[in-house]
Amino acid sequence: MKILAFDTSTEYCSAALSVDGQIFQTETLAERRHSELLLPMVQELLTGAGLKLANLDGLAFGAGPGSFTGLRIACGVAQGLAFATGLPVIGIGTLEAIAQQDAHDKVIVAMDARMGEIYHAAFVREAGRWRTVSKPVLCQPQLAPELSGSHWIGCGSGFDCYDSILSECYGQRLAQIQHGRYPHAREIAALASLRDNGDFHTDPSLATPVYIRNKVALKESER
Repeated sequence: MKILAFDTSTEYCSAALSVDGQIFQTETLAERRHSELLLPMVQELLTGAGLKLANLDGLAFGAGPGSFTGLRIACGVAQGLAFATGLPVIGIGTLEAIAQQDAHDKVIVAMDARMGEIYHAAFVREAGRWRTVSKPVLCQPQLAPELSGSHWIGCGSGFDCYDSILSECYGQRLAQIQHGRYPHAREIAALASLRDNGDFHTDPSLATPVYIRNKVALKESER
């Protein structure tokens, strides 16, 4: 199975090509140049693998949560390529993509959402796939959802920003914190390759971003 994936949900821009389980990735710190960099990165991967878009089986993108502008860029490129080629497309959650980086089977993901909040979710790996035990939500770190059990691993930029608060919140249930984790296209490609054909959209317009938050910035009176 050949899947092209990309993510622009953070300040990084990444693209990955999964070819029968082998994944090739290119990534750069884009800041605000995602729309300028993404398509050349895609072309670089395809050229390096000796493939064209028509040779692929599907497209995948980081659906969110994350930067509003970044999510729209990834979704727009995915939809455009899908309309042009007829390839099926799937959006993969960025929080699950972060969990996919960890070898442990119980992962709490917290991504910095700015404005004193985090995007939060928790996953348990079963038979090689992630089961969501706490769905993605937006919350203040001190109000992170409760979780049962122990030996949880915490990761994501939310733990980078609110390490002490989240450590206090989860106490002994938290076995370890992995710092410096953010979504990559390689995990999005890997997760997409595990999905069933029915999970992909043949109508590109059905592939949409997952914002969770509906407000981009605080008002002056809220600061």
